[in-house]
Amino acid sequence: MAQVPQTFFDALAVRTWCGLALGALGRAREEIDAINVYPVADGDTGTNLYLTVESAATAVEAVFDGYGTGSEEPSLPDAVRAMAHGALIGARGNSGTILAQLLRGMAQVLAGEADHETGGTAPKGDGTSLRLALRRAADSARQAVAHPVEGTVLTVASAAADAAEGAEGDCGTVARAAYEGARAALAATPGQLSVLARAGVVDAGGRGLVAVLGALVEAFTGETPGGGAADVHAHAYAPVGAAGAGGCGDGADAAGPAFEVLYLLEADDAAVARLRARLDALGDCLVVVGGDGLWNVHVHVDDAGAAVEAGVEAGRPYRIRITHFGLGDVHTRGERPPRERAQRAVVAVVPGEGLAGLYAEAGATTVLARPGEPPASGELVQAVRRAHAREVVLLPNDAELRHTAAAAAEQARTEGIRVALIPTRSAVQGIAALAVHEPERRFDEDVVQMTSAAGATRYAEVVVAEHQSWTTAGICQAGDFLGLIDGDVAVIGTEAFATAETVLDRMLRAGGELVTLVVGDEAPQSVAERLQDRVRETYLAVDTVVYRGGRQGALLLIGVE
Repeated sequence: MAQVPQTFFDALAVRTWCGLALGALGRAREEIDAINVYPVADGDTGTNLYLTVESAATAVEAVFDGYGTGSEEPSLPDAVRAMAHGALIGARGNSGTILAQLLRGMAQVLAGEADHETGGTAPKGDGTSLRLALRRAADSARQAVAHPVEGTVLTVASAAADAAEGAEGDCGTVARAAYEGARAALAATPGQLSVLARAGVVDAGGRGLVAVLGALVEAFTGETPGGGAADVHAHAYAPVGAAGAGGCGDGADAAGPAFEVLYLLEADDAAVARLRARLDALGDCLVVVGGDGLWNVHVHVDDAGAAVEAGVEAGRPYRIRITHFGLGDVHTRGERPPRERAQRAVVAVVPGEGLAGLYAEAGATTVLARPGEPPASGELVQAVRRAHAREVVLLPNDAELRHTAAAAAEQARTEGIRVALIPTRSAVQGIAALAVHEPERRFDEDVVQMTSAAGATRYAEVVVAEHQSWTTAGICQAGDFLGLIDGDVAVIGTEAFATAETVLDRMLRAGGELVTLVVGDEAPQSVAERLQDRVRETYLAVDTVVYRGGRQGALLLIGVE
């Protein structure tokens, strides 16, 4: 059904564009995923772009919902700021992060924030404003990438802006010129990047941007341009493989970093400038987008913990995602066809960045659950997709997430992935399960062994009470230390170590061979060492292992197996 054309950029045009772009990327997602092999053959560029635009569209809809059913509608600045913010907080992967900056650059002009671009006058939402917005978008995205590479989405964005600058007329005319310029640039990318020429393909991120610009044309004209974005695919290249991002090396035949690290960051400009320099020295594919105190950070590194630690030093990182690239797919530089799915993978929800690094180093794909920010089922489904395996073991590591994890597992099964959900209730149970994981075993046998190991691990945690409350151990006051065993409050204390010691003693009365301690950033520095001494002196046949969990909510996680 044709869209009612918009003659100028207003809030309704933003809403329409986001909806059309989401639909276009939804139709192209599998195709773009399938051709994504550079810089890492993780097959997720289309999915990342889709999820980024989905977040943008959701934010715009929330603004409209805020105005109810009355005749008044949001202003253009309200709508484009929501679009940019939604894309920023929801950006996934390298290409999604770059797209978020493209949308932010457009929003700065259309909202009247880029005064030096608009001559100090409020934007009118006309063709001139759109030309300026597209230029700002391309320039700001290029600045966000540490080492821009031509023949990528950055090249396609610049070509779209160049073509728009030569167009005179309304928004529909300018949008169509940008789209045609982007299509031409996309078809030319193999001549700019040698890995594309060798594979006979175009850039996957650029392919997604062409789809988004095609939706912009449709929003203003009501017509799908040039036979649609799929027309580019049919005539410009053979679907063998393609690049996916704008700043990840030069196509050299070399293996790259083993981890992808992403997080949102609250920090000031000076701290972010220092962060850029530090992360650039740690790895590659560095993209830092955002501003006004909120940033989205993306980098590929070998030391995931160091990348997160750099964020902690810069400000407050959250929604941290660490993905371990599978063996053989680390920075393939487009030299191989899209990788085959692995036979088996583990996906785990973890409560702190320290554990995220530990799980990732063990080969798991992780989803970080910050205190008060549990992941949605869609995030777990995306993590299962990122794992890129035929069989997936899912570890929710939280009793409250069992229904969310079950919904994610069911969705993944409809996509042909065999998923086993092990109902782990704590990250220490997940550690025990991961320790016995053997991909070479039959799937059912592996799941049974992992489930058995998790079930044999009793778990506890020490937290600080936020307010006065009735508990199973009596009344606690705000600031008291609570020791929870298997989810129930068992100890109320006034000192962290004494509370933890009592909890550990109660757990070891029933026996045990191994104690696992996961120490949070806010725990007293000596608590782990003192507990180790306590176990060594009192329980001679019991070993202890200590991990740093980072900002995990609980002061201490305890496992006994």
